[in-house]
Amino acid sequence: MNVIEIQQFGAPAVLVPGTRPDPVAGVGELLIRVSASGVNRPDVLQRTGNYPVPPGASDIPGLEVAGEVVAGDAAAMAQAGIALGDRVCALVSGGGYAQLCVAPVAQCLPVPQGLTDTEAASLPETFFTVWSNVFDRGRLQAGETLLIQGGTSGIGVTAIQMAKAAGARVLVTAGSDEKCQACLDLGADHAINYKTTDFVAEVKRLTDGVGVQVILDMVAGDYVRREVEALAEDGRLVIIAVQGGVQSEFNAGLVLRRRLTITGSTLRPRPVAFKGAITQALRTTVWPWIAAGRIRPVVHSVFPALQAAGGLPSGAAQAHALMESNQHVGKLVLTW
Repeated sequence: MNVIEIQQFGAPAVLVPGTRPDPVAGVGELLIRVSASGVNRPDVLQRTGNYPVPPGASDIPGLEVAGEVVAGDAAAMAQAGIALGDRVCALVSGGGYAQLCVAPVAQCLPVPQGLTDTEAASLPETFFTVWSNVFDRGRLQAGETLLIQGGTSGIGVTAIQMAKAAGARVLVTAGSDEKCQACLDLGADHAINYKTTDFVAEVKRLTDGVGVQVILDMVAGDYVRREVEALAEDGRLVIIAVQGGVQSEFNAGLVLRRRLTITGSTLRPRPVAFKGAITQALRTTVWPWIAAGRIRPVVHSVFPALQAAGGLPSGAAQAHALMESNQHVGKLVLTW
């Protein structure tokens, strides 16, 4: 099969076409003929040598795919209601930048009715992440207020829509007025340009001094100190990335007095059973929201995975270059 490999750690140009033996599905797994692969920030970190591949996972990058089921564990597939020829999207621990990909049956979902495979490939990584962190760890409830740092990222556009569908009020930060408007167009109640406005002061203004109940943070670093100040009593801060650095200082007294929770997680190394539970929650709660049109995929750009252009050796390299420019709104997808 054709794949995209990381030739060596470095800039996007290290993502080059290659060939690998066709993978074989094992117990509890199925094999997908991939139509499209989602591109995510962890792929960039893996490419630069900052996100080690978990034991047993493929060294081929890519954490989400969509396509047709062509083989698999018949018993596990029957139990999950999946048949050969079905169109599915799946969360995987690696191997997504390839024409064939093995996925645990428990981490597969049907392509939502009305969506293309390209749209479906943009769903798993961000939807699993948002559900696990905003709803499970952050315990967001209807009527509460969520602050999303980076509202136009793949995670951001997903979190906006899922939180609104769940009945929450949504505040976001973004780095330009245009990106703020894009967040508002997706349903955010308020968007804060963090380059021109102090988000803590604006959060306090928008909440009449109360603060927000939940913050989804992809920055960490110095943001943690400010986020602690922006939380309401019994507020929950959920950290899922450290783009601003791993070192943070904050007022621990505020944590005590306001009974705050600071938590975080990484999804990729978690066991199949853990991810399978998220699969079921998404299928029960979120997939009906998609079917009803309350949530829609936000795909910014699509690249032919193997096609060289602009001096870069593959569409994957072009997608990574765009992601690192931070000029996109929503997801980037590779097609095969």
